[in-house]
Amino acid sequence: MIAKFALLSFFAFSSAHAEYRVYQYLVKPRNASVMVTQVQAKPIRSTLNPVAFLSYNGGKGAVDITLMRTWMCPGSTARKEYCIHPSERLAYE
Repeated sequence: MIAKFALLSFFAFSSAHAEYRVYQYLVKPRNASVMVTQVQAKPIRSTLNPVAFLSYNGGKGAVDITLMRTWMCPGSTARKEYCIHPSERLAYE
């Protein structure tokens, strides 16, 4: 009886908090036929970690990635946009 009460009170008084990590990469395609001056690196935000991001985008032979920064966002990953970096949030205040 005491175990049931303890278990019930644990679930009743605990609250779940969701959060996810956002990674910002500098992505540059690797293509030998294109001149280096024509290839532009672009910043991309993703929830994929560096290994998963590289694999998803074709591997080391297809893209060159540089991890610029990473941060935690509160809430669910079901949102369409990622939260902004904490340093950018300070600039708005």
